Amino acid sequence: MANNNSNKKLVPEAMSALDRFKYEVASEVGVNLKDGYNGDISARDAGRIGGNMVKKMIQQVENNMR
Repeated sequence: MANNNSNKKLVPEAMSALDRFKYEVASEVGVNLKDGYNGDISARDAGRIGGNMVKKMIQQVENNMR
């Protein structure tokens, strides 16, 4: 299956920082991610990780606006 990911990275250099952030948030919410493929985690766990990442990013931006 070909990779049809059309998401363009606005700042490709930030990918490693986002990856570290993902692992940090996953450990905070109690989801064990392994290096590489994590397609075996549930959609609920993936949503918890992504949702908490967005929540933390919004909090950081709001704090910087003060």
